[in-house]
Amino acid sequence: MASDERLARFRQAHLNPFNKSPEQPERPEGEPPAPAQQPDPPPGDPEGALDLGLAEDHFSRPVGLILASDVPQLRRAIEECKRVILALPEHSERQKDAVVRLIHLRLKLQELKDPGEDEPNIRVVLEHRFYKEKSKSVKQMCDKCSTIIWGLIQTWYTCTGCYYRCHSKCLPLVSRPCVRAQVSHQAEYQLSICPESGLDSQDYRCAECRAPISLRGVPSEARQCDYTGLYYCSSCHWNDLAVVPARAIHNWDFEPRKVSRCSMRYLALMVSRPVLKLREINPLLFNYVEELVEIRKLRQDILLMKPYFITCKEAMEARLLLQLQDRQHFVENDEMYSLQDLIDIEAGRLGCSLTEIHTLFAKHIKLDCERCQAKGFVCELCREGDVLFPFDSHTSVCADCSAVFHRDCYYDNSTTCPRCARLSLRKQSLFQDSGTEGEP
Repeated sequence: MASDERLARFRQAHLNPFNKSPEQPERPEGEPPAPAQQPDPPPGDPEGALDLGLAEDHFSRPVGLILASDVPQLRRAIEECKRVILALPEHSERQKDAVVRLIHLRLKLQELKDPGEDEPNIRVVLEHRFYKEKSKSVKQMCDKCSTIIWGLIQTWYTCTGCYYRCHSKCLPLVSRPCVRAQVSHQAEYQLSICPESGLDSQDYRCAECRAPISLRGVPSEARQCDYTGLYYCSSCHWNDLAVVPARAIHNWDFEPRKVSRCSMRYLALMVSRPVLKLREINPLLFNYVEELVEIRKLRQDILLMKPYFITCKEAMEARLLLQLQDRQHFVENDEMYSLQDLIDIEAGRLGCSLTEIHTLFAKHIKLDCERCQAKGFVCELCREGDVLFPFDSHTSVCADCSAVFHRDCYYDNSTTCPRCARLSLRKQSLFQDSGTEGEP
């Protein structure tokens, strides 16, 4: 018994003071009773933590902090972190921290799946010439899998020809040939307006990747390209908008239409190429669009000014013809147009810029340069007025000898061109002289 009493006294003396309930002091008379103490929140309740953090478990593992070094462990960690997020109160701080940890886990998983450290700098696939990008931007989208390219942790490539972008892991899956190669081999437009042949002619498959599609959206939505008339899946058709050349030429309609990714890149590469001969494709267009007639006249005048600049030293030093370096075909012929030319004509931009260039060229020839002025013409029919040039609006040019006359004088005079008659007489006299010298 004595030993039991000593053990009881030892335990009494060594009790934990934090586990001892506080003694209630005696309350004097007339003093209100002390407020009742709130019961301690149950362990594990996230909302029961006091402001001082006494209810927080400092020795437990933080929410979402799961150590993982390989892909299976990371997948299990992600699933566990999702369960923790769903169990925590909505919009709480602990739930926000868990969401941040979930993002880090997913980025770590993507990094392990796509290390990309030893990837080659150049890859050639289906005539694409892919170069490894070093940009860390996250604003790019993969043209193959239609997902974001995380430049910080993923390796990605860009084709230098058609600017096709994709992850390094998507390179073996690329099925679209390089559009730049197509433009180089066959630079021409589809000039039929949306030549639809029906989804059944495609065997209900995407025209590019051959994935199953249907108009009901099962398993994938069928999207029609207004340029080719074919149907594509949502991965090959992002509802991009572009001006369709056939609608612009036949209907003078420049409203952007939905086209596939392949068609959009093809049209982007072809937009500045002068491959449209409007006089053959739709000659009646000049009867309805006045701006086209004005542009044609300005281009014809510029072609008449070109010989002056080629033989003028000052014009070559000033590089006047470089004013049209973005539209080189304007100094080569007056028949070919690019799709960008038609877009600028419809918007009114080309007429203004070409008029300014025409005025600059005419000023150099008629006012600034004495050599060019000396190459002018005098009307041989009336021999009156100022020096004439073939690009003047009130003149006419002989189709045989290129002599310049006043328009009224040229059409009022029913005889032949005086210069042509003079040249023919000179040829006859030279022929007669050579004949007489040959006689014995």
